[in-house]
Amino acid sequence: MAITKARKRELVALYQDLLRDSQALVIATFHRLSVAETEKLRHAVRESGGQLMVVKNTLMKIALTESGYPLPEDGAVFEGTTMVAFALQDPAATAKAVADFAKEHDTALRIKAGYLGTEPVTAEQVQQLASLPPLPVLRGQLLGTIMAPASQLARLLAEPARQLAAVVRAYSEAEGAQAEATAA
Repeated sequence: MAITKARKRELVALYQDLLRDSQALVIATFHRLSVAETEKLRHAVRESGGQLMVVKNTLMKIALTESGYPLPEDGAVFEGTTMVAFALQDPAATAKAVADFAKEHDTALRIKAGYLGTEPVTAEQVQQLASLPPLPVLRGQLLGTIMAPASQLARLLAEPARQLAAVVRAYSEAEGAQAEATAA
């Protein structure tokens, strides 16, 4: 059944809205995925802060071009059945959700390419993105790296006071022991 021109314009506008909100895209081809498997993938992508759509290749290319995205050099990226995962929150988590599903269903789903920002990336680069830790973990690692010198400085500044307190306590204990010895 043919799609009307009005519906095509709606789809291009929808793709453009998703492109505007996305930090990354994962483009995959699929065949012989059951409805349950497709829903499982949609759920995994949704949990990662993304949205998964089966797209019309021609309309997706129009949306990419009109949104200022360069088309991938590999012309085969938009051939066959195409599914696009739009990373709306965490690019690494969305890429990981698709990559993990592709590992489980390697004959039914294959990552073809992607975009990081507006730059096209290869399937291998998408796999590398998927291997990064999630955004909260990266933030924690960065914060730990930033805070390490401050923690070391605080310990360094507190050390003389700690040593002085240890000396005072030792004298106090020695005087207490001497007072007990003279009392006995």
